[in-house]
Amino acid sequence: MTQQQLTPTSEDLETLSRQLGRPARDVVEIGARCVCGNPLVATTAPRLSNGIPFPTTYYLTHPVITAAVSRLEAAGVMNEMTERLEQDAGLAARYREAHEAYLQVRDEIGARTGVGPVPEIDGVSAGGMPTRVKCLHVLVGHSLAAGPGVNPLGDEAIERISPWWTRERCYCEGAWDTAGAVPSRDLSRHTKTQGLSAGDLEAKRAARREAGEAAAATEQQGETVQEQTQGMRVAAVDCGTNSIRLLIADVTYEDGVPKLTDVVRLMRVNRLGQGVDATGRLAPEALERTFAAADEYAALIRKHGAARTRFVATSASRDAENRQEFVDGIRARLGVEPEVITGDEEAALSFAGATSVLAGRNGSKTLVVDLGGGSTEFVLGTSEGVQAAKSTDMGCVRFTERHLVSDPPTEAEIAIARGEVLDIIAQVLPTVPLADADRLVGVAGTVTTVTAHALRLAEYNAEAIHGADLDIARIDQAAGELLHMDRSTRAALPYMHPGRVDVIGAGALIWQTIVDRVAELTDGRVSSAITSEHDILDGIALSAAP
Repeated sequence: MTQQQLTPTSEDLETLSRQLGRPARDVVEIGARCVCGNPLVATTAPRLSNGIPFPTTYYLTHPVITAAVSRLEAAGVMNEMTERLEQDAGLAARYREAHEAYLQVRDEIGARTGVGPVPEIDGVSAGGMPTRVKCLHVLVGHSLAAGPGVNPLGDEAIERISPWWTRERCYCEGAWDTAGAVPSRDLSRHTKTQGLSAGDLEAKRAARREAGEAAAATEQQGETVQEQTQGMRVAAVDCGTNSIRLLIADVTYEDGVPKLTDVVRLMRVNRLGQGVDATGRLAPEALERTFAAADEYAALIRKHGAARTRFVATSASRDAENRQEFVDGIRARLGVEPEVITGDEEAALSFAGATSVLAGRNGSKTLVVDLGGGSTEFVLGTSEGVQAAKSTDMGCVRFTERHLVSDPPTEAEIAIARGEVLDIIAQVLPTVPLADADRLVGVAGTVTTVTAHALRLAEYNAEAIHGADLDIARIDQAAGELLHMDRSTRAALPYMHPGRVDVIGAGALIWQTIVDRVAELTDGRVSSAITSEHDILDGIALSAAP
């Protein structure tokens, strides 16, 4: 590949952003291209623009090849390859040579892009090299970038995904959204620094360091002022299976009761739970998406001077065997320890957030259902607090990957999925007496999207959605429509977030089934459901206040 082909163009960055579903950042080169010219592999420098060392030089961006490699990982190929490395000395030697080649090329890329040596990751490559296999996506990315004969296991994986992807064909048509707006993106580091002298590059780095010191001073000043006014600015991050969200808010007190005033409220779809149900591990591209969002959030937290930050991680990171990699990455970016909370803690925070802005009913029992990507929490309580809670392994991402694989889903897939939802509700009943509920409140993106569809909104409008009280028939109709639509039809809806297009069908099915079952269990006493835009994120922010 020539230097001109390596250098990312503005069109390349746009395509990468569309492929990833988020802004492409710190892309210094295009490691490999489709036969049509579109990127297959993004190349990053060994140190990111925020100063963090980054050992993973190559990562797959094309959705078709990424999904194909995920199939191999789900089938246990990584364990098989690791066992062969222990048994085959020749294969182990070639794999170690691939590791050395990876390090050499990474150093060359660092020199080429003005980053220079990164001593923190000396001798550390990626993908498990040189002794084991822990990420096939990295090995395939290396093989595609380096060419055949460099990484034996990457080459083998490319051969094994041939039923779904080959080098000779273009698989780009329909593989990513080309009609919607491009995710807002920064220019790559390569584009920003191209043509700068060594002195200019060092000046840019010095400016970044000074900006960080100034932000720290601002944060310290902000904390002093907040303490004097008996209030506090806090930051809350909710990292779930499908999305990662940030709330920066001012906490004030009225008659001893904490109230939140939003400063910043953001959501990015990171799909951290991609493949976790099948592999038990967090995928490298899911971690990369999550860390990119964490970098963005860290900058905002510094800018707005939050005195305290609490980062809560839920279902996907709770289930993953490599969650320490996630924990270490978040700590490096935000300076706080991510709390991988239990399902019961998640339920309590969801209840606190959802009910903090809803008018109470004396003596009434509220059932809050927080329907996420990998888990759903059922929480029953009153104005005095939580009485019973249960977290379940049921969510829109998990059920899409497990059951609703067709587009649109078949009636057989829907029947099996609905049956499992009913089974899970039955398992909830011994812990949470759903029949005691006087009202039902639904929170999180699935519920708000179903509500937006029921209201036939011209665009997503949080004010119109929050507090909407929809009868069961209206919820059934809206959920049923979303469930049976194909993905292109869903994507055209004006209130549909691109990151929910493929999973909203499963979410709608789960929400519809829960609403119908609660109505049955309460003998019709609960005949509607209230939608709350405030949920676990608000609960996290409230818990961060003194």
